[in-house]
Amino acid sequence: MNESATSPRPLDGITVVSLEHAIAAPFCTRQLADMGARVIKVERPGVGDFARGYDARVHGLSSHFAWTNRSKESLTLDVKHGEARTILDSLLAQADVLVQNLAPGAAARLGLSFETLHADFPRLIVCDISGYGEDGPYHTKKAYDLLIQSEGGFLSTTGTPGPEGMAKAGCSIADIAAGMYAYSNILSALLLRGRTGTGSHIDVSMLESLVEWMGYPMYYAFDGAEPPPRAGASHATIYPYGPFPTGDGQTVMLGLQNEREWQVFCEKVLQQPELAGDERFSANARRSTHRDALRSLIVQAFAALSADEVLARLDEAQIANAHVNDMHGVWAHPQLKARQRWASVGSPAGEIPALLPPGRNSAFVAQMQPVPALGEHSERILAELGYDRDAIRHLKEHNVI
Repeated sequence: MNESATSPRPLDGITVVSLEHAIAAPFCTRQLADMGARVIKVERPGVGDFARGYDARVHGLSSHFAWTNRSKESLTLDVKHGEARTILDSLLAQADVLVQNLAPGAAARLGLSFETLHADFPRLIVCDISGYGEDGPYHTKKAYDLLIQSEGGFLSTTGTPGPEGMAKAGCSIADIAAGMYAYSNILSALLLRGRTGTGSHIDVSMLESLVEWMGYPMYYAFDGAEPPPRAGASHATIYPYGPFPTGDGQTVMLGLQNEREWQVFCEKVLQQPELAGDERFSANARRSTHRDALRSLIVQAFAALSADEVLARLDEAQIANAHVNDMHGVWAHPQLKARQRWASVGSPAGEIPALLPPGRNSAFVAQMQPVPALGEHSERILAELGYDRDAIRHLKEHNVI
């Protein structure tokens, strides 16, 4: 049973300063905040993280921003202003981690490279997130999620056959991959610092993060072999595995993994046991080769059934299956509701629902604090650093904050 929200969290007492925008770094630091870290998000005065303006779908807030920025404090600071460096240094002197995903080379030009900072802040962990990493021939190239999906080979595996059939992932998968590897690397660096007493540098590349996730198709195409074909929502090499229409105009998803399941599928779901002995379908490789013919037989069998009837047969046969949900179906998903996975967090637009972070721990609950307004915590943070009202007024008047 979970302990109360007052129980210690793993990252209580850890302070993270982040110069972040868009998704990769904010997603990383939100994970750190979920685990109890204090995250101070440094934003440009007046405009802030440009993801604030992506859309206005959440009571006027950006969907991207609401997703990746809960439980943070917003400090507006013009980091290019001469007076900003004193503030940054004061923050970093008290911080455990600096995260940044500014444009290539921007952090170094601001004097925020690990080499520069390490002399003054030897315990500080510096995590740089970029498209291609800090060196190599691509290190200065701009990188957005779709571009990395393209460079990393992801687009070659998604969509339908043919030159016009490629499709990107419907979420920012390269950003998410980089954000999660940044998060896990920071946790590892904190453990290492606990043993050595010294901070370290983390260089996370979006390209390398996504290519790691492409392991199966890469090895499938090993040593010049033919890559897996694009197969839409079906599996490229396992069949039947994918979406099938039913007689009531809906779609069900199902997947078979072995010959025992194929036998049961023919007997209990299709109710055509003779198909199990059809030579065209006697092994997965043959079923995949003859998938068009097999699909026609499955669609014909399902045409007389509703989606619920097909799913009931699949469940009875213990064949893996799923609803094909849209986003409204996900919001209302009975499993998420039964496991109490929804919480509520504050925001400048009022309370909004938020999914608890995956992974339920018996010792603590995640930190679920509000999404900050731009600059909401600037004065409080500066006061903690020793700035009085007159000094803060001066910084405002000179557009430092």
